Order: sequence, then structure tokens, then C-alpha cells
Amino acid sequence: MVAVKMRFCVLSVLLLNVYYTFVSSLYFHIGETEKKCFIEEIPDETMIIGNYRTQLYDKQKEEYLPATQGLGMFVEVKDPDEKVILSRQYGSEGRFTFTSHTPGEHRICLHSNSSKFALFAGGMLRVHLDIQVGEHTNNYAEIAAKDKLTELQLRVRQLVEQVDQIQKEQNYQRYREERFRQTSESTNQRVLWWSIVQTLILVAIGFWQMRHLKSFFEAKKLV
Repeated sequence: MVAVKMRFCVLSVLLLNVYYTFVSSLYFHIGETEKKCFIEEIPDETMIIGNYRTQLYDKQKEEYLPATQGLGMFVEVKDPDEKVILSRQYGSEGRFTFTSHTPGEHRICLHSNSSKFALFAGGMLRVHLDIQVGEHTNNYAEIAAKDKLTELQLRVRQLVEQVDQIQKEQNYQRYREERFRQTSESTNQRVLWWSIVQTLILVAIGFWQMRHLKSFFEAKKLV
């Protein structure tokens, strides 16, 4: 009975881990001096690793080939407060890492330094980007070899870190809910005050019209 409960708990954690997947892979095309930006919603105190590689379009072969070493990529990352937390020049293939300190939308921008190289002028560059967030940044094979962990110890460590990442995501969702509630309450308060102002304006206009009509009738000696 205890074993069944343990398996159910482990299965529940694994299902939650599948739901909260923090890995995204994609590729995109950029031209000379063109910038591409991506927005990632990230909880606070979370590590992010981005791996990328570039391919240059060969017009003769009509296919994308690995870019030359001279071609580099510039990576810039801004937090929700528009504060730059990473700004660095990398090579044609590389990895960038940063840790979030503020929950919210982080903007990750990449562009090439192609203006320095005539080879890429007027061409197209394909960039393969793989972003890993949270516990997905860990290489558990290296951790097991370094700390000499058994398979069971490694599995327990994985589950603990997955639960920790889920807790961070839940805290971030609470943070978003609180901000949304504050925005809603502020909007409702403004609507209420605007309604009161409109009512006062209508009452004032009605009172003024009554005074004006009374003066008009008195002037015409109709009253």
C-alpha cells in the first residue's frame, strides 16, 4: 500500500513536470543588421541558458551551411523593468547564461555583427536557438559523476529541483494574479469616480438650465 502511494506521488510530480515544461527550441532567419527579440515569462531567481548556432545561406549550393568563425552574434537581455542584465558579443555558435532577479517578461534580443563582413552582406542567416529555463539547465549526468550519486539519489535530486521550479512558477502566477487584481481594482475605482463626476456635471447642467429658463420666462413676463 505504501509503495502504491509512493508511486502515485512520484507520478503526480512527473505529470506536473510535464505540464510545466521550460524548454523551447526554434530557428529563425535574420538579415543584415536585423534584430530578433523574444519574450520569456520567467519567475525570479531562475537560471536561463540559451544555446544557439548559425547557418549562412550559400547562393551557389542553395542551402544553409555552418557560418564562418568571423561571424558573431550580439545578445542582449532586459528584465521587466527594462534593465539590461546581459549584453555581450558571442561567436557564430555559443551559449549565453543569466539569472532572473525580477519575475515577469524578459526580452531576449539577438542580432549579427554582419556589417563588418562583406561575406554576409545582403545574405540571410539562419539561427537555431534553444532556451532552457530552471532545472532543465542542469546536466544531471555531470552532477551524478561529480557528486558520485546513485541512481536513486539522482532521481530524488531531480524531483526536489522539479518541485522547487514548480513552486517558483506558482509564486510567479500568484504575483501575476495580484498585479491583475490591483489593475482591476484601480480601473474600477477610476470608473466609479468618472461616473460620479459625470453625474455631478449632469446635475449642474440641469440646475443651470432651470435657472436660465426661469430667468427667460420672468423676462418675457410669462411667470
